[in-house]
Amino acid sequence: MYVGALELDILLGDVHSLKQKRSVIKPVLAEVRRRFDVSVAEAGHQDLHRRALIGVAVVAASGEHVRDVLDSCERLVAGRPEFELLSARRRLLGPDD
Repeated sequence: MYVGALELDILLGDVHSLKQKRSVIKPVLAEVRRRFDVSVAEAGHQDLHRRALIGVAVVAASGEHVRDVLDSCERLVAGRPEFELLSARRRLLGPDD
């Protein structure tokens, strides 16, 4: 069993309130969850209206599959025009860890 985690630190564009931030972040989280069958949540920067930390987690039988899914999730979020991806951090745990 392999477990992968991805943290995406993003800067939002033209957002002026926390309510507006939620209206931008929520559909992206739903799309990532639906398209890749992963767990995803806003995991940080909840009190900042122009920053968000998105956390993604996936469990699979192979490390390669975990990496592929996390790569796809990162590309989807990075490709959104309303976001600027500031950083992406990953962790992969396998049977030897």
